[in-house]
Amino acid sequence: MMRISQFFFIAAKIILGLMLTLCVLLGLLFAYFSLFLPSVESLKTANLQSPLAIFSNDGKLIAEFGDIHRIPIMFKDIPKPLLDAVIATEDQHFYSHPGVDFLGLVRAAIVLVSTGNKSQGGSTITMQVARNFFLSNKKTFARKFNEILLALKIDHDLGKDAILELYFNKVFLGEHAYGFGAAAQVYYGKSLQELSLAEFAMLAGLPKAPSTANPIVNPQKAKERRHHVLLRMLETGVITPQQFEEADATPLSEKYHGLRIELDAPYVAETIRNELHDKYGDVIYTQGLSIYSTIDSQLQRAANEALQEGIFAYERRHGYRGPEKNIAPQLQKRP
Repeated sequence: MMRISQFFFIAAKIILGLMLTLCVLLGLLFAYFSLFLPSVESLKTANLQSPLAIFSNDGKLIAEFGDIHRIPIMFKDIPKPLLDAVIATEDQHFYSHPGVDFLGLVRAAIVLVSTGNKSQGGSTITMQVARNFFLSNKKTFARKFNEILLALKIDHDLGKDAILELYFNKVFLGEHAYGFGAAAQVYYGKSLQELSLAEFAMLAGLPKAPSTANPIVNPQKAKERRHHVLLRMLETGVITPQQFEEADATPLSEKYHGLRIELDAPYVAETIRNELHDKYGDVIYTQGLSIYSTIDSQLQRAANEALQEGIFAYERRHGYRGPEKNIAPQLQKRP
């Protein structure tokens, strides 16, 4: 009997020793790779790329230049239903883990071993922030390891609210919209505060497949994704069954809403853009510059109307003279 007890005692000591050795090795590995990680301090003053906007002197939008459409928002301005929807869908344990959901990673590893498929499973909101700001989207083990280390640093140095603010402003949501503020405008023509629960759920479902599952490109797939988000919200208790049923039954209303140009003065906008580009280069398209011209919107509208009326009046006085030239269609001879 003593031999069996001694065996288990020795086995326990060996297992404990192996675990301690593994912890030490992991700690040393973490410390080594941390030396080569980018500074998280840069996130505290992150410059979120936004297009160049040109306004009249009384604040009317004349033009916007740049491929990235973004409307930055602060954490305190994120509507709670949208926050609940994103956390329930993307990272249910966001407030309880240190930036990395290790149980989720274990589940993803099991899927990888059993199926051979590399998935995005186990990727937290913090890990997505690390990837969006510092890393590529290439699925490699080295990138994933750096992503984990960065996420731990970001969570420790920034805190939860700052991480969410970065995520809500940086994530790509399709149709050139980066961040939820821009997505609300692009898909609904409204601000975030004006959206319904169904619309919040639709936006919360976009990060997974923004280019192929958004409601403009694939309405059916987007509706299925919205259903999934609402179901997750119901399961986590942030909405009631009645709210789920009402939102899930809401017809899709999304459509592309272009820029709301408030003043027609394209020559002015192009002149300003050209002068800025000559002086500062391509950086003007990403720094979120707001340029206020000396143009008065009321005087500009009056000038536009006067010019248009003058041209029409000239035509009425002189009569329609016909086209400058007729170009006959060229008939293609068949071989």
